[in-house]
Amino acid sequence: MLTQNLAAIDIGTNSFHLIIVRPDEEGNFEIIGREREVIRLSEGNTNDIKILNPSAIERGIRALSTFKGIANTYNAQIRAVATSAVREAENREDFIQRVLIETGININVVSGFEEARLIYLGILKAVPLFNERILCIDIGGGSTEFVVGEKGDIIYSNSLKLGAVRLTQKFFPDGKVTKERIADCSRWVEGEIYPVIKSVEHLDYKHVVGSSGTIQACTSICIGLKSGRAAEPSIINNQIFSLKELIVVKEKILSGKTTESRKKIPGLESKRADIIPAGVIILSTILEKLGADKITVSGYALREGIIIDSMYKSLGGSFTDYLHNIRAKSIEQLAQSSEYDRNHCKHVADLALQLFDKLKQLHNLNGEYKEYLFAASLLHDIGYHISHDKHHKHSFYIIRHSKLLGFTDPEILLIANIARYHRKSHPKKRHDDFTIQNEVFQDVTKKLSAILRVADALDRTHSGNVKYIETHVSDKSVKLYIDSGKQPIDIELWSLERRKELFEELFGKKLRVELI
Repeated sequence: MLTQNLAAIDIGTNSFHLIIVRPDEEGNFEIIGREREVIRLSEGNTNDIKILNPSAIERGIRALSTFKGIANTYNAQIRAVATSAVREAENREDFIQRVLIETGININVVSGFEEARLIYLGILKAVPLFNERILCIDIGGGSTEFVVGEKGDIIYSNSLKLGAVRLTQKFFPDGKVTKERIADCSRWVEGEIYPVIKSVEHLDYKHVVGSSGTIQACTSICIGLKSGRAAEPSIINNQIFSLKELIVVKEKILSGKTTESRKKIPGLESKRADIIPAGVIILSTILEKLGADKITVSGYALREGIIIDSMYKSLGGSFTDYLHNIRAKSIEQLAQSSEYDRNHCKHVADLALQLFDKLKQLHNLNGEYKEYLFAASLLHDIGYHISHDKHHKHSFYIIRHSKLLGFTDPEILLIANIARYHRKSHPKKRHDDFTIQNEVFQDVTKKLSAILRVADALDRTHSGNVKYIETHVSDKSVKLYIDSGKQPIDIELWSLERRKELFEELFGKKLRVELI
């Protein structure tokens, strides 16, 4: 069990980042400290980063010394990872030794592929796409990492020497933007990314996800152009913006012919104004060549991946195993926070899943919907936390506005609706949160809430007396054969009579019961 705070230091080409977290025994963490310093470690180089110059080294050591002091105040164990600039520099060992002697920080220089793996871990913690095959793109100062992954497994990864700082030094060294420089930079990027585009085009990924400075900066500008102000980091995470929106951002950036003029762009941090032209050219060219029409933005990347990797090495477990359970854990945590009747809700969930499995010929839903039924069953009574009266509506509100890790917003809304209709009113046209959804959503909500009503009725006394259900479906009826272990279930049967209407109405069959 982890008891000590953890600190991750990302020693990048453009900036050094520090995050400090407080981990818990469930494998989650709370970020309690965050710092960033723009260092420009590759300053003075053009395309290849051959030497870390003395002034950049001094800036870096001062920043790391500050980071060490901050980490110490939180009693945090430090893990420092260096990427493109340090791994390419001929004098990297001099830098590493000086840092160790002067700050006590031991730097781990990672390969591009290991960097990609850690980035993927961070992204999976931030965006609810664990079960999907995704292409991750991380544009840093010195390199761009590509990862295709699914369910925690990496299918493809690559690291290219394409970074916002690197290409700025090569094509825009004085910060000035011209048509010729834009064209030269674009051609360079196209040539460099060609092998990656060919490698991933047949990998059948479903989403493109972007992380780190350039992508977050472009997202912030996109929001800034609409609102006139910069976006908060928490707002940027999980934002989806289109290639069309990116082209608007690109035109705005490249119309700023000097660094000073670009500092006036809404949403753009002034310290990034000199390197953003190269960054947006890299990003837009990649998306265009991929044929991608949109990108999802991750608020987490390398440093969060370092934290996650460190946590699970310490815990002796696997991050992949954890992510398989992240959705179930988030449901359980929400339930526990609401003082629910654990035994009753778990029993209702068990009965609901029995009914789901045995009535497949009736509802015709895929197995993936069992998870939503389970979640709604476990959470259906959390509205009691507010009051008994209208607790189904309170349950809806709590679920709808909770941060359920690993679930998308439409999935959360579906779970909330299933729980909301476990009692009282059936879904109606005047219920906006139901009627504005598509037909599939409405159909699934009705079917799963009808099953949940039956399951909840069969544990009306919260005694768990109904142990097992068998079913038989005929043309006109559905018969439930109930094993209660000879325990009295008169109240359960009374409750079922009152709450079976939606089930009978929806499936067009009478619901009958026989005790076994």
